[in-house]
Amino acid sequence: MIDRNPLLRKLTPQPLPLLLVAGTILALASSARAQEGVVRWYDTVRQPLSDWRLVAGGGALLAPAYEGSNEFELSPVPYISATFGILTIDTRGATLRAYDAESFSLDLTAGYDSGRDEDDADHLEGLGDVDWGIDLTIKASYEAGPGELYASLTRTLGGSDGLTGTFGAAASHRLSDTATMTLGASSTWADGRYMDSYFSVTPSQSARSGLATYDADAGFKRIDLDLAVAWRFTGRWTLISQVGLGYLLGDAADSPIVEEELQPSMALLVVYGF
Repeated sequence: MIDRNPLLRKLTPQPLPLLLVAGTILALASSARAQEGVVRWYDTVRQPLSDWRLVAGGGALLAPAYEGSNEFELSPVPYISATFGILTIDTRGATLRAYDAESFSLDLTAGYDSGRDEDDADHLEGLGDVDWGIDLTIKASYEAGPGELYASLTRTLGGSDGLTGTFGAAASHRLSDTATMTLGASSTWADGRYMDSYFSVTPSQSARSGLATYDADAGFKRIDLDLAVAWRFTGRWTLISQVGLGYLLGDAADSPIVEEELQPSMALLVVYGF
């Protein structure tokens, strides 16, 4: 909403909403690749208004024009996040934490899937649009020292009407008192409705686009590696850089819609914490 993401939670030296920034970068990258980003959603809001925290900033993202494209787009990345106790509202949506124990946490999320426009690339002409939808996600995470294991399940209402699951791990390393590096790896599974929306080609789409007809089945559609570094260069300013490398698998990789199986991305963001 992918969110998107243990990579974001270990990036900055302090446990502020700044940790959400890298996840937002990854979620926006996922939007550019037929969004699979996860937005977290928590339990109740009972903290006083003074508990709100605000983070704002922006940067740039370079990512494939769509999932499977061999063309890249450079896009601006605006960011704002407000935290009120266990509720966070940011550019991805709203997040509530349902459960938080010493090492285990459970998040419920409400976000959005931006879908895909056939105008995103010449190769998509004739395929029609995949409409936007609402993403509802449940995510379980287990932390052990600098590492984290997680699994999430996302149901999209509207758009693809699909179901996706992401399984991954991340580990962080403190480079200095003001800089942290995090490495993450994940794999993503998708059901038949999601795969049909983004990777299948119907006879009518084939006639309009010139692509061969294709029926994509459910299965694991991609794996991802991500490396991020966050540097708090003053008391309230943080610079975050991220590079990602995705690789399409199975029926997704074999689709005539896909021009390139290797899906790299990179982003740079500067944020200010209030």
